[in-house]
Amino acid sequence: MTTGKRPLSPHLQIYRPQITSILSILHRMTGFALSIGVSVLVFWLAALSVGGELFSKLHCFFSTLWGNLLLIGFLFCFVYHFFNGLRHLFWDAGIGLEISSVYNSGLILIISTGVVTIGIWWCIGGF
Repeated sequence: MTTGKRPLSPHLQIYRPQITSILSILHRMTGFALSIGVSVLVFWLAALSVGGELFSKLHCFFSTLWGNLLLIGFLFCFVYHFFNGLRHLFWDAGIGLEISSVYNSGLILIISTGVVTIGIWWCIGGF
């Protein structure tokens, strides 16, 4: 086989980021973050069942600024992943596949994720 100069496929240096690609990548990232977050939640519940000192240390950590940022980040990931999953369900049903609808639903997704995340955080007494 010859190894001549073959054309390369276009890559990230060629394409300009679009809202569709950014939201798709963010959906995958939030899914990964949720899997890590659920693991932390299981560890927290296990510490609760063991009792005492380990649970107290985890509770103190989640009461700090870094712990609160971690919790609000987990909440953001959950809300975004949930809403984007609903968006994909509509697409699976053939609803909203026009390019203008895709961009509009993406914008609605971003705004609603921010509003609902802040609303839930405020309702649970995070602010």
